[in-house]
This record gives sequence, C-alpha cells and structure tokens, in this order.
Amino acid sequence: MVLRRRVRTATAVALTSAALLAAAGCSSSGGKESEEKSGGVGGGKGVDTPRLTIAMVSHSGDGDTFWDIVQSGAKDAARKDNVEFDYSHDKEAGKQAQLVQSAIDKKVDGLIVTLAKPDAMKGVVKKAVKAGIPVITINSGGEHSAKLGALSHIGQDESVAGEAVGEELNKRDRKNALCVIHEQGNVSLEERCAGAKKTFDGKLDTLNVDGTNMPGVQSSVEAKLQSDSGIDSVLTLGAPFAATSAKAKEKAGSKAEIDTFDLNAQVVKGLKDKSFGFAVDQQPYLQGYEAVDALWLNKYNANELGGGKPVLTGPQIVTEKDVPRLEKYTERGTR
Repeated sequence: MVLRRRVRTATAVALTSAALLAAAGCSSSGGKESEEKSGGVGGGKGVDTPRLTIAMVSHSGDGDTFWDIVQSGAKDAARKDNVEFDYSHDKEAGKQAQLVQSAIDKKVDGLIVTLAKPDAMKGVVKKAVKAGIPVITINSGGEHSAKLGALSHIGQDESVAGEAVGEELNKRDRKNALCVIHEQGNVSLEERCAGAKKTFDGKLDTLNVDGTNMPGVQSSVEAKLQSDSGIDSVLTLGAPFAATSAKAKEKAGSKAEIDTFDLNAQVVKGLKDKSFGFAVDQQPYLQGYEAVDALWLNKYNANELGGGKPVLTGPQIVTEKDVPRLEKYTERGTR
C-alpha cells in the first residue's frame, strides 16, 4: 500500500509538470536552431522561453548503466524545455566537488547534484546557492538537501527502500542475506543495507567491494559464498552488480537467490528467466526528467516542486510478473 501510494505521488508530479508546461505555451521555435549553434543536448520542438544551461554532476563511476537512464530522462526534459544539458561525474567526492565548482564558474542557470558523500559536497553546494544558482539534489543524500539550500530532492528514501527489501526477503522465507556495498562511504548505500537489516527477520551481513573493479567484486562475493554456505540471498545495490554476483554464485556452487536494487535490461532478463529474484526500482528516468523540469518550472513559473519536501520516485518492488509491463522500456533505456 505504501509503495503504491509513493508511485502514484511520483506520477502525479510528472503529470503536474506536463500540465504546467502546456499552460506556459509550446512552440516549435527557440529549440533546434539554438541547439545546433551551441552543440549541446536539448532543443527541438519545445517551449519558447529563453534557453537555459543546466549542469548535472553525479557521483557515478564509469560504465554505470543506472546513470545512463538518469541522463535519458534529463535529456528528454531538456529537449522539451529548451535547455542545454551538461553532464559530468566522478566517483571521488573531492573531484565531484571540483566539477560542481566548474559549473558555478560557468555561471550555469541551474545545477543538479548528488550527495552520496555530503560532507565533501556541502561547501560547494552552499557556494552555488549563494551565487544565485538554483540547486536540485537527486538520488542520494536527501536528508541533507534542504539544509544546503536546495529547492528539492528527487529520489527514493533509502532507509524506507531498505526496509521494503527486508520485508520482501521475509516473504520469500530467506534466513541469511549478504548485502554488497559497491562504494564504501556512500551514505545512501549504507542506508539501504541498514534499512533491510531493520526489517529482515534473519541474519544480514554486509560486504564492501570496489565497484569499479568487477573481477574483484566477483571474487569477493564468490569467496564469501564459499565461506558461508548458509547464505540464501545476495542483495546487490546496483543493477550491474547483480549479473556479477550471479557469476560468483555459479562459481561458488551456491544456491543463493540474487536480488538487487535498480533495473536495466539485463536485470529484467534475469527476472524473466528467474536467475534473479526481485529488484527495487527507484525510477531513475524520473529523477533526471523531473530535476530538469523542476529547474525550468522554478525559473519560468516560480514553482518549487515538492513544496520543500522530497519528491519520491520509489521504491517499487519488481518481480517476474512485472516483466511484460516493463521489458520494452528497459530495452529503450528509460526503465
């Protein structure tokens, strides 16, 4: 019931944004020509408001398919809103902060940031706000967003998402789970494992791995499964790590179920063939789309999406029965 209510809330937010955009008036002018001149993403048929430059800076490492989906949503909103969209990322918090400073120096019209390691980001985010640049936070560190002066946070409550996982593991009669943290010090990942441990009736251990080294991830999970044959569920905190953990399971001769946070085409395929048990979808497309749209709405309609409260895009538990509904969208890269 709680999960359905959250999903309805996110949907209502999207519809509200679309309605306000329509009310502002759409035109085929003002987009494509300026996009070609600037070389940026955005433009095409959309609003006739002056062109904005919006930067997104995430904590992603290289090759994380989750952030491809976030960008897909952001770029779709950018095309609609006549926005030049500039994306950059770095898994090192200090370097992420430098990228945010670079966006401030370019005097962008809006900034979207993640707060996976909020202590490293708080100074530069406050600097952006002081410089008059509106900030939206997405995905991680939502509890720090308002304190830093951001207009809103768009994502899921990580603790609540973890609690939903613990309850799902109970439904599946699991007794011994392993939660694989692929980025040590990332507060959102830690909150997911802690939330799952809070509601899970069985034993839950954590395993820290280096998510940028997939062979290392596989060997670490394999070693843990070999040392504890009682593990009956491996919970990964990002879609790319589910397939790697499945390989580790096979090598270790384990019968553990592989469950994961986040979707991509490979996870949906795994749900379909039952090599994975369930996934937790936080709808990353919505995070990117609504963040860009929220900055446009704030600039040209004086709206603050969420009214100062977080805008929840998840969690939603996805299982084999949901595959027919979602499969074509994961193939498109929007789910």
